[in-house]
Amino acid sequence: MPALKKTAVTVLTAALLPVLTVLPASAAAAVPETPEAPATPAASADSGSDAAGGSGLKQPQPPASMSTVGGALLGKAGTQVNLGAGVPVLPKKLSGRSWIVADAETGDVLASHNAHWRLPPASTLKMLFADTLLPKLSATEEYKVTNTDLADVGAGSSLVGVKENLTYTVHDLWLGVFLRSGNDAVHVLSAMNGGVEKTVGEMQAQAEELQALDTHVVTPDGYDEKGQVSSAYDLTLIARSGLQKKEFREYSSTQRAKFPGEFSKPKEGEKKEGFKPVRENFEIQNTNRLLTGAGGVAQYRGIAGVKNGSTTHAGNTFTGVAERDGKKLLVTVMNPSSTESHAVYQETARLLDWGFTASGKVKPVGVLVPPKSARTNASPNPTQVGSGDGAGHDGGPVAAASSGGTGGAGVALGITGGALVLLAGTAYLVNRRWPLPDLVRRRPRA
Repeated sequence: MPALKKTAVTVLTAALLPVLTVLPASAAAAVPETPEAPATPAASADSGSDAAGGSGLKQPQPPASMSTVGGALLGKAGTQVNLGAGVPVLPKKLSGRSWIVADAETGDVLASHNAHWRLPPASTLKMLFADTLLPKLSATEEYKVTNTDLADVGAGSSLVGVKENLTYTVHDLWLGVFLRSGNDAVHVLSAMNGGVEKTVGEMQAQAEELQALDTHVVTPDGYDEKGQVSSAYDLTLIARSGLQKKEFREYSSTQRAKFPGEFSKPKEGEKKEGFKPVRENFEIQNTNRLLTGAGGVAQYRGIAGVKNGSTTHAGNTFTGVAERDGKKLLVTVMNPSSTESHAVYQETARLLDWGFTASGKVKPVGVLVPPKSARTNASPNPTQVGSGDGAGHDGGPVAAASSGGTGGAGVALGITGGALVLLAGTAYLVNRRWPLPDLVRRRPRA
């Protein structure tokens, strides 16, 4: 590129990128979480809730140097996208400190913003917890909860309502983790796995196996702790791995379920003799509002999970997977600064809309790498993918865009009977070489 032309592109990019460049708070000591906290920057929010954050304060900036796993461009600060003929510009209203749009099948990263910025993950870290423990515990196994199991649940944590001295199945507990982001359920499952410390160690090992190297695990539930971080890139890798598992797909796409409560007691005046207590239950609803359409957020057509979260230091975080017209996309958004109601969901929806429109037209800026143990054919060095002159794979310009997203049309993937389903026979290839087992077949509506 001639020096003058290259300078012009640089100036244009520099002028546009600050519109979308915003950042995180440093992870501090553990802080309480409270459900549905007020929409203020300092609000302390439940790890499964979705209180909006404000943006009146000066935003921190991403590090000058970040990981280049998946491609050199992904290690650069700011927005990375190859705009060209026929490629739609990115939506205007994007305030996330970090975000990524990726093809869930091929692993291509279509666009990103501070993809490897290490930020507090909140309850999106539960995706790693599930990816690690789901294969180890039988869904039908029963467990009686003790006081010790719940002793270390953080103050103000999101809870599903697990009670000591009551028995639950592993299936019950996973519903509590995925639907209500229950830290109590996480701690009980950790106890069944040999304890929190052992579980944290296994989660860290799994992150390293997935090459999610931005991730440092301190707690299994995502509760704010000093040093606990992940990134939009890593959370997307983790979600992609989890979606290889049938149970993960089913739990993360379940909208509502019944959860076991306490046993009934004789009413006043009733005789205790001969009274047979009955285990009561109560309904729980998924906190993922793009999935349920709750709280004034429009249900996103084609959405099939994955996990949301919110804490004081993480702000709001979300990773979602959706399909339209045979295309399957993963989007992660971390800590939007916008005061827009439910900004993390709104920005995710805009990025999904953009991704479905841009898919097949835009050149990737990187790739989601396969796990270390995946058997792959010769492939590009993941640290070299998209390593042009900083503007794109082939030296094309990178710039933030200024147009709104498009509306979604028909979908091939939907939520039926509480499970993620695809049209029969649809293949779900990961990185073109890492196949997903057969997906759940379409079921009749309940």
